[in-house]
Amino acid sequence: MSDRVVQIAEEPDWGSWRGKLLESGRYLARNPSLVAGLVLLGALAVFAGLGRLVVDVATAAPLSGPPSQPPSAAFPLGTDAQGRNLIAVMIEGTWLTLRTGIVAGALGIVAGGALGFVSAYIGGAADKVITWAVDVLLTVPAILFLVMISAVVQTGLSSMGMALIIAVLAWRRPARQIRSQMLVMRSSGYVDMAKLSGAGPMRIIFLEIAPNLLPFLVSSFVTAVAAAILAGIGLEAMGLGPQNEPTLGMTVFWIMTFSAFLQGLWWWILPPVVILIVLFVGLYLVNAGLDELANPRLRRRV
Repeated sequence: MSDRVVQIAEEPDWGSWRGKLLESGRYLARNPSLVAGLVLLGALAVFAGLGRLVVDVATAAPLSGPPSQPPSAAFPLGTDAQGRNLIAVMIEGTWLTLRTGIVAGALGIVAGGALGFVSAYIGGAADKVITWAVDVLLTVPAILFLVMISAVVQTGLSSMGMALIIAVLAWRRPARQIRSQMLVMRSSGYVDMAKLSGAGPMRIIFLEIAPNLLPFLVSSFVTAVAAAILAGIGLEAMGLGPQNEPTLGMTVFWIMTFSAFLQGLWWWILPPVVILIVLFVGLYLVNAGLDELANPRLRRRV
């Protein structure tokens, strides 16, 4: 008789998962800033995501309703001077503004991170050239440069185009910060072991060092997103944004253009202000929580 091999499926280690969840819960209890920031940003994400399923965002276009109407059952946040449904404007504007910041911040971190890693690890002439370029460009006023670009390409500009414009200078500060972190970590013991094992520079940079800098990189990404959103709102408030898209910055521009303050249209003014406050406070709290995670000296113990 032939022996029968019985295969027993390996059961998941529920105790290990339970322990990790408990440890994560304990850490979040010690980091209220991160929890509060995630709650605020999550509320905005739910508002922008689920709101699109409830409200027709096509009514964010002009002449979708009677102009300058106060809040009512038909228009919960009222309408603006051009007949836009303001709740649709807030839903669509929150989504467009978040997308602009995330795209610009991601491009800035990817480009700046790659330059910072390569500059610090390789050194020599490459480090000198990259460092010189970053130092020179950091002296250029970002808002002046962005205004010039936006004014040139304003015709047909979209929110994605705005993100690309902001990303042109979004890599400078991440490149310098990541380079400084890289200079410290390139002499670590695990880097020397990777070199002895025959690993190449790209493998060491992106598979050995980058994962150890992940909390710092995420914190830098949040900072870059906040800076990109602020730059985009500043440009749009000056009328240099996408004229046909209801971003939060363009909403501020139309508020000033149609003198909503003088007309007493408070229902037009308050929603974008409240959303921007929640957005920036949430980003600040998340960044503070991630900074505590990345910096062992700031971690709280219970």
